[in-house]
Amino acid sequence: MPDSSPPPAAFDLRLVWCFTVVAEYRHFGRAAEALHTTQPSLSRQIHRLEQQLGARLFERTPHGNHLTEAGQVFLPLATELLRSADHAAARTRVAARPSRITVGYTSGLIITPVVRELRHRYPDAEVRTLHLAPDEPRPALLDRRVDAVVARLPFPTDGLDVTALYDEPRVLVVSRDHRLAGKESVTLDDIADEPLPQVRGSDPLLSAFWRIDPRPDGRPAPDGPLIEAVEDKFELIAAGQAVAISVHVHTHTLRPDLTTVPLEGVEPSHVVLATRARDRNGLVEAFRAYTRAHLTGLDPAGPASAPPSRSVE
Repeated sequence: MPDSSPPPAAFDLRLVWCFTVVAEYRHFGRAAEALHTTQPSLSRQIHRLEQQLGARLFERTPHGNHLTEAGQVFLPLATELLRSADHAAARTRVAARPSRITVGYTSGLIITPVVRELRHRYPDAEVRTLHLAPDEPRPALLDRRVDAVVARLPFPTDGLDVTALYDEPRVLVVSRDHRLAGKESVTLDDIADEPLPQVRGSDPLLSAFWRIDPRPDGRPAPDGPLIEAVEDKFELIAAGQAVAISVHVHTHTLRPDLTTVPLEGVEPSHVVLATRARDRNGLVEAFRAYTRAHLTGLDPAGPASAPPSRSVE
């Protein structure tokens, strides 16, 4: 086993620092002022250092304090020792400071302001972004493909730290010639018999949330056509074969033959920041802070504050 006892020359670096200050001023009183301490306390610290070194460092005379021969030898070594200690601390801090982060996000969520701030604050860090499918936030975090994710619930959150950011009201997406198009709002009763498409292989948790299945009264949501991809919904909706539930979509991002109607009486979509639980990456903490500053409390219906949704969930 290695010897765990301290080496013979071990001593407090603060005492070494005090020595260099006294050596600079050649006066205990002025050195004490510079160190914001008292002269008796400083004298005791120098005496302790002399005991540890086994050598007298100062010759105290009525005309000042002069370095002994041992003190003259020790002074450049002490200066180099303090410089080396500072260098060791700085290198350790650099090693502890993370140098890269990958931020995930799902469709329709804009993280640019947060990423821009992170890159500005940490110009030497590598900050990357990665688009994720709606069912990927937790797997991508646990697989360490990403270090933070801005996404919409629901998804499993065990093993994650989750920070609520803002809510998005849900809307009904219909064709422009649909019977409900142009209404101020609709409720679940209005669409009780409207078929909603099912995406083959979709995550059951997400599918249940976006289809509102089952309905509050326990009835299952009406099944629409089975499709292979989310994008196939648009054709079905435009053809009048189905409707879909999504988040607030700015009109200019929709196909011209589709429109949205506010859906009342349903839980909104919750946008959150998710990270691995107890992640010590300092860039993750910084990203969380900047996300709170830039994204918390957004009004998704507002023209400037809301990131436009570019796909129907």
